[in-house]
Amino acid sequence: MTTTRRNVLAGAALAASFALSPAFAQAPTEIELFFPVPVDGQLARDMAALIKEFNEKNPSIKATPVYTGSYDETLIKTRAAMKAGKPPAVIMSANFLLDLKIEGEIQPMDGLIKADGKTNDQFMGQFFDALHGNAVLDRQVYGVPFDSGVTGLYYRTDYLEQAGYKPSDMENLTWDRFIEIGKDVKAKTGHEMMALDSNDGGLIRIMMQSGGQWYFNADGSLNISGNAALKAALETQARIVNEGVAKPTSGWNDGISALTSGDVASVLMGVWITGTVKSQADQAGKWALTAIPKLSIDGATAASNLGGSSWYVLDASAEKDEAIDFLNEVYAKDLDFYQKILTERGAVGSLLAARTGEAYQKADDFFGGQKVWQNFADWLVQVPAVNYGIFTNELDTAVTANFPALLKGAPVDDVLKAIEDQAAGQIQ
Repeated sequence: MTTTRRNVLAGAALAASFALSPAFAQAPTEIELFFPVPVDGQLARDMAALIKEFNEKNPSIKATPVYTGSYDETLIKTRAAMKAGKPPAVIMSANFLLDLKIEGEIQPMDGLIKADGKTNDQFMGQFFDALHGNAVLDRQVYGVPFDSGVTGLYYRTDYLEQAGYKPSDMENLTWDRFIEIGKDVKAKTGHEMMALDSNDGGLIRIMMQSGGQWYFNADGSLNISGNAALKAALETQARIVNEGVAKPTSGWNDGISALTSGDVASVLMGVWITGTVKSQADQAGKWALTAIPKLSIDGATAASNLGGSSWYVLDASAEKDEAIDFLNEVYAKDLDFYQKILTERGAVGSLLAARTGEAYQKADDFFGGQKVWQNFADWLVQVPAVNYGIFTNELDTAVTANFPALLKGAPVDDVLKAIEDQAAGQIQ
């Protein structure tokens, strides 16, 4: 290490002065950060600007962003770089915490937190509770939460008005009421209430987490047959399909087309879909936002999450200390950055302190003057925290493979048993 963890940032000015003299000139410590975003995406540009600013302020460190595709592609490329002996210092990932920990690939941040005079609980208390599951394991902090996928129900006010409904009718919805309204909207306007790809488990996961449960218990064991929220989610999605509330779609692009073309009257998705909703300028003023419907089970909420990510420092990196300081300085403290990614990318960040910024208070004319960002921030604190585990993709496969049987009339308890049996075989 060229510097100690505690001296990286504090010694930046001194390092800069030494650099003026050839006798003391030192090359900066280089750290690479792997980002699961497209090379030309808006987030990539935001990150590049932020890292450029950090490098200018801290000449003893040179951070370099590397854009690595999807979350899965990022993990694959990270492990390939580790095998080649050139691991990045930091990666952004989602739902892989337990897997990374089991493989011994990430570095706990407890030492830095203690040196800063905080406990682990105090450090994580800076971030929304629902995002802790991707950063903390066995009371040790392994990651810095970054952004969320807090969900909302976006709906076309013009279609709803045509069917005889006011915005007040879309508040405090249950799924039973949503389906009732959806059938009425279809009958009176010809538009299905939503698009739905039954081969995608996203909607079921949204409903399940809103009910305070996930595919796994806190100890990592399967939570299927006795999972009341999953049972209700399966039954609800089956009703949405069988009662004609949804427009059937196949794949991501087909679903986006149904949204942007005006085919459907609503979309229930994570906050990151906001930019897509707003991409059609001719639909400005025709959209509104409300909380997602609630399941009719004990403990259900009108809040959930779909997506989001955390930062991790790789144990194999020789620049762990510098990487941890970088994350603590930028992503745990830079309020302006969180305001920027909110206004320019529609990303609701993890840092609680950023919630009071000016960007959250702005009214959005596209949504009829609603303060949509404040709504999302308010809902985020209500999202139930769950254990995402490491086999979400395998469970999604089991759910979507057995869901058609429910549509054909199979008892839901039999479908749950089939999901459990298939999942148990896949994750052994």
